[in-house]
Amino acid sequence: CNLHIFLNHVDPVRSDEAWRLACELVAVDWLKQISIGQSIHPTSELPLPAQNIEDIAAIFARDFGAARAKYGHPGTAGSEPSWIVSPDVRPFTAAFRQRHSDDFANGIRNAVIKAVETAGEGSRRTTRNANSLAERARRWFVANYPLLASLAAAFEIVEDAELCQQMDISLAAVNTEIQRIYINPKFPWTYPQLQFVMAHELLHVGLRHEERQQGRDRFLWNIACDYVINAWLVEMGIGEIPTPALMLDLELGFEHESAEALYDRIVKDLRLMRRLKKERTLRGVGKSDLLSERPPSWWTGVGCDLDTFYRRALADGLDLHMSQVKRGFLPGDLVEEIKSILQPPIPWDVKLGQWLDNYLPPIAARRSFARASRRQSSTPDIPRAVYIKPPELMAARTFGVVLDTSGSMDSGTLARGLGAIASYALSREVLQVRVIQCDAGIHDMGYVEPERLLETVEVKGRGGTILMPAIARLEAAEDFPKDAPILVITDGECDYLSLRRAHAFLLPEGRRLPFDTRAPIFHFDA
Repeated sequence: CNLHIFLNHVDPVRSDEAWRLACELVAVDWLKQISIGQSIHPTSELPLPAQNIEDIAAIFARDFGAARAKYGHPGTAGSEPSWIVSPDVRPFTAAFRQRHSDDFANGIRNAVIKAVETAGEGSRRTTRNANSLAERARRWFVANYPLLASLAAAFEIVEDAELCQQMDISLAAVNTEIQRIYINPKFPWTYPQLQFVMAHELLHVGLRHEERQQGRDRFLWNIACDYVINAWLVEMGIGEIPTPALMLDLELGFEHESAEALYDRIVKDLRLMRRLKKERTLRGVGKSDLLSERPPSWWTGVGCDLDTFYRRALADGLDLHMSQVKRGFLPGDLVEEIKSILQPPIPWDVKLGQWLDNYLPPIAARRSFARASRRQSSTPDIPRAVYIKPPELMAARTFGVVLDTSGSMDSGTLARGLGAIASYALSREVLQVRVIQCDAGIHDMGYVEPERLLETVEVKGRGGTILMPAIARLEAAEDFPKDAPILVITDGECDYLSLRRAHAFLLPEGRRLPFDTRAPIFHFDA
């Protein structure tokens, strides 16, 4: 009965039987979907002909007799309508309709927020004040800001002055591993300031700034990310900056550049770098507000790793945000950066090809009259040059492959590795590849045409694993170019390897070498 009121079914203007039957079915279907109670009428199990109530009423109006015969009387009053409108009631005003619609929408919103918080209670280990400004700011993002709603729902707010003092947090910080945002309650916060800080930390997480650090100076990288994020937040008008020192107005002209570009500019300017070392993040002077130290790959939960979860959360938020016009505009740079982090990682075979490209650059063709001259029918007396690639350069265009054929290497792994090598060699005009099979002994295949690697290759050995003799033979071979790289295909169950020339390793996913190396390691799905 309440649903009929909140969904604006009770309207003196709409009193025809088709409209009433449609309203009854929509209410019954609504309650069935959210599993409230049990209908006393069997027609609740029947599917509706459409989702929009206006469409349902229009269908019923065409043949009301058939609709009544099919659905019966699904209302609470049996054969009578579920609501009665007095004859002297005037049509409802727009304000009346809006008030009931707003009440219903607010009820749904509050129920969703409560459900999200209840679902996350099992992982929260600290006490929190549900009425604090920080919690209010977090709930605002969940309910009203789709871009960051998923991330805000996943994080816990920790407001503990002693803990912040112990962790040396001046204003705020975030830990992506345990999904916590730390807020120092001793700072005189206002609600808009906490909105700004909340969005700041969530963008750190969603844009994967920890993952993108890639060996850069931790504090200077944090400063570069802060400058970009703060500029976006000011442009979007989210909250207020808690302190002017966080703006980092460097007058660099990098307002529309990425954090990587800004970091490169900082480290190339010694005076600027010294100045920025004295700047502050939300955590304090000289400190990073990204607390976790381990990479996101530590995650072992079901479904996806932590890095993928954060990327998806921000991606879904962007899609929902862009679909709702009333949510306002987003900076184009922010949208492009979110889209860029959603791109799938480069496949292992592409990475391998990029590495080999460093040693096998394309060979430019040259004009030559060495071969038979080409003539045109229009000018048969004029010889034409042909473009050829120098044979001596093509002959030296090769690389070595040391293939582990021990018993621990299954046939699928061998086929996958050889297939990738052959495909690359054919696409890069590598005429021959030097292949050596090795287990406890050496089985030198010599120079092999790439096409042969795509066919059935006779694998010899299948014993133990001692690869170093094969590498030593390949490095000492007089017919093997001195600058040609070596690729070692193994499952990691091998001896210690020491190579004097450029080399890389190709291993099945999840395997690792028993020794440390600075050489590139490529993993493939066996």
